[in-house]
Amino acid sequence: MELLQLKYFQTVAYTEHMSRAAKQLHITQPSLSLTIKRLEDELGTELFIRRGRNIQLSASGQILLKHVNRIFIELDNAEREIQAQEQLQANTIRISISNPRFLSRLITQYIGRYPDAKVHQGIKMRNEMIASLKQGDIDLGIASRHTEDEEIESHLLIDEDIVLVLPVNHRYANEQELSLSEVAQEPFISLADNREYSEFIREICERAGFVPNSIFEVDSYLLTEIISVNQGVVLMPISVCRQFNLHYIRIADVSPTYSVSLFWLKNKVLSASTESLRDFIIDYYKKHHQMFKLS
Repeated sequence: MELLQLKYFQTVAYTEHMSRAAKQLHITQPSLSLTIKRLEDELGTELFIRRGRNIQLSASGQILLKHVNRIFIELDNAEREIQAQEQLQANTIRISISNPRFLSRLITQYIGRYPDAKVHQGIKMRNEMIASLKQGDIDLGIASRHTEDEEIESHLLIDEDIVLVLPVNHRYANEQELSLSEVAQEPFISLADNREYSEFIREICERAGFVPNSIFEVDSYLLTEIISVNQGVVLMPISVCRQFNLHYIRIADVSPTYSVSLFWLKNKVLSASTESLRDFIIDYYKKHHQMFKLS
C-alpha cells in the first residue's frame, strides 16, 4: 500500500462517488477507479459496495478507513512537530565566548527585545572556538584578537583599555598614572581559568621588562576582596573596574588595550535569529564604546 492509494481511498470513502472524488483529487475517474481496484486486489477484499452511481464502504472498507484516518492524523502530527522543531532550531543561537563578561548586560537586553530567541552559551578558548565554528557546532564566537583564517569572518568589537588596579591604601594609589615597571616587584593577582587573558597580561609585563609574580589566581568576584586586604596589584580591563568599583590608575608607558572580536563562519547561511544577535552585539559595543575606554 502506498500513501497516495490511501489518500485516494479516503477521499472516495467520504464523497461516496467516484466522479466527485476524481474531481476533488484532480485526476481522471478511470485512473481513480484503477487505483481503488489495485488496492482491493492487494488487500484481497472489496472496499466499496457499488449502488448504481453511488458507492458505500463495505465492512472491510470501514475497518480500513478507521486506520487510514489514524495514519493521516499521525502524519499531520509528525509534520507539525517537525515544523515546531525546525522553528525552535531556527530560534536557537549557539554562541561560545572565552570570557563571560563579553555578554554581561548585553544578553539580558537582547532577550528583552527578542523574547522568543533561545541562546545556548558556552565557554571555549579561542582556538577551540574557531574549530567549533568550522565543525558547525556553534554559530557565533567572541574572543580576543583578530583571526586571519580564510574560513572565518571576524569583526573587531572593541580595543579595551587596560588599567592598573591598586588597593586604596597602596603607596601609589594617589598617582594619576604609573609606569608598569614601577610595580615590577609587586605581587600580582591573576584571573583564574582564563588562560587567554593571562597570556595577554604576561606579554604586557614582558614588554615592560619583567615577569609578573602571581601569588593569587581568583575569579572576578573574589578580586575585590583580595585587593581590599592589600594583597597585590592586577591589570584589568576598564569595564571590569567600573563594574566592580575598583580603584585604578592609567598605565603610562605601554598603554595596553585588549581587543575583543566577534567570529562566525564566512560561507555559512546564518539563521535570522543568529543574524539578529550578531548585529545586536556589534551595535551594543558600538553604542557602549566609552564603557571600554579611559576617556
